Amino acid sequence: MAIPNDPVILMSYLNTQLRDFYTGLDDLCKSLALNQAQIEEKLSSIGYKYSEKHNQFISA
Repeated sequence: MAIPNDPVILMSYLNTQLRDFYTGLDDLCKSLALNQAQIEEKLSSIGYKYSEKHNQFISA
């Protein structure tokens, strides 16, 4: 599965996936075989961090 490369589009894509299909980021990354640390680093570069409470990436 190819995921978007652009950080803003990636954030939107991941938040939609988290909202619709996954109980958490760990679950999503395992299911899609994604490197969680790389995802968090990429979205951190545009000022977003994962919130377990909201189960989405939010503005840091």
